Amino acid sequence: MKTPLITRKGYLKLKQELDHLWREERPEITRKVTWAASLGDRSENADYQYNKKKLREIDRRVRYLRKCLENLKVVDYSSQQENKVYFGAWVEIENEQGQVLELRLVGYDEIFGRRDYISIDSPMARALVGKEEDDDVTVKTETDVKEWWINRIWYDPTDKL
Repeated sequence: MKTPLITRKGYLKLKQELDHLWREERPEITRKVTWAASLGDRSENADYQYNKKKLREIDRRVRYLRKCLENLKVVDYSSQQENKVYFGAWVEIENEQGQVLELRLVGYDEIFGRRDYISIDSPMARALVGKEEDDDVTVKTETDVKEWWINRIWYDPTDKL
């Protein structure tokens, strides 16, 4: 089960995607399907079949985004979060081998396409929440246990309302 949280930026990005799909892409593909259907035999009409498939994909994504946006809770930055790791935080961590990572704790729907974003539901995020700079963090996964140190915590200033 994923936690239904999202940053303000993440919410606006999903809303923008929904708006683009619904107002621009879907009408364009619908016109193409209508045009291709008017040519006659649909069974061997590649334009019709391709665009019909694309229309189904758009409709599936639109349904997902509508349901998703309806159920998500936007978490805005609060000054009470300063100096501790909470949802939306950027964290620089380091392990014994000197590996340094910069990660941001976000909602599940925000992690795709970003290597530096981790889901609030991940073992790493769960271990980091509530911690402060210079704290040790033990991250337990199904196959391993690793130790990390928190070097730095910050929040994106554009998340402040």
